[in-house]
Amino acid sequence: MSDLATVLFVCVHNAGRSQMAAGYLKHLAGDQIKVLSAGTQPGTDINPMALAVMLEEGIDLSTAKPEKLSDEKVLESDYVITMGCGDACPYFPGKTYLDWPLTDPKDQPIEIVRGIRDEIKAKVENLIAEVRASA
Repeated sequence: MSDLATVLFVCVHNAGRSQMAAGYLKHLAGDQIKVLSAGTQPGTDINPMALAVMLEEGIDLSTAKPEKLSDEKVLESDYVITMGCGDACPYFPGKTYLDWPLTDPKDQPIEIVRGIRDEIKAKVENLIAEVRASA
C-alpha cells in the first residue's frame, strides 16, 4: 500500500469532467497524489472539446481512455469525487466522498467547456490543499 493519497474522479462517461480533473491533479500535484478516473457508463473516447480546452492549459489528455468504474478502484481510493453519477457510484465506509455538481461538457460550445474547465481547476486546487492538510 502506498503512502500517497489516492483520488478517484468519477463521472458518467469518463470522457470530460473526470478526465479534466484527473489531468489537472496530475499536472498540479505531480507524483504527490495518485490519480484515478472512471465512468459509470464509460464512453469510447475523450470529449474533443475537453481535449482542446485542456491543451490550452498545457495539459495533454490525448492518451487518456475512458475506463469503467469498479469496486476495486473505489476501495483503492482515499477520496472519491463524483460528478453527476449520483447513486451509481458505490459507497464504502472510510472513504472521503465529495460531489462536484459540474455541467456535463458533452455537446457544449467551447466557451462553456472553458468555464467548466476553470471551475474544475479551482476545485482541484482546493482538493490538493485538503489532501495535503490531512496527510
